[in-house]
Order: sequence, then structure tokens, then C-alpha cells
Amino acid sequence: MNAEQALDIARETIFTLLLVATPIMLVGLMVGLTVAVFQALTQIQEITLTFVPKIIVVFLSLLVLLPYMLTQMEGLMEMVADKIISLG
Repeated sequence: MNAEQALDIARETIFTLLLVATPIMLVGLMVGLTVAVFQALTQIQEITLTFVPKIIVVFLSLLVLLPYMLTQMEGLMEMVADKIISLG
């Protein structure tokens, strides 16, 4: 394996990481902003109000997005396995 192949694998790995993590992060961001606006409007300053809805929604979105995430990681693994096979 040369440096170019290693950089290709690293690039694809980082891109896959972004594809897998971004939807969950965006869901958490949207819930956090919604709760923050709600707290600002009602002047309720309860700490648990920020964490509980975010945990529940992120968990549910993980369940919904799991097939997409597994497909992305499976594609990466197939690409890496093909590279390994072509070396041997």
C-alpha cells in the first residue's frame, strides 16, 4: 500500500464519518434550539428541560436513521476490503 491509497482510505473514512454523524448532530441541534427558544419565551430555567427532550429525540432518530448509517458504513467496509484484496 502506498501513501496515495492510504490517503484515499483516510479521505473516504472521514467522509463516511461526516455522513453518519451529521444527521444525528443536526437533530440534536434543532431540538436544543427549540428548547432554548421555549425556555427564553417562558423564562423557565430548568436544567433537565434541556437534556431530557434531546436525549429522547436523539435516541429515536438513531433508531430511524440506523439503516442509513449501516449502509454508509457497509459501503466503506466494502471499499476497504476491496483495497485489501487487491493488495494480496
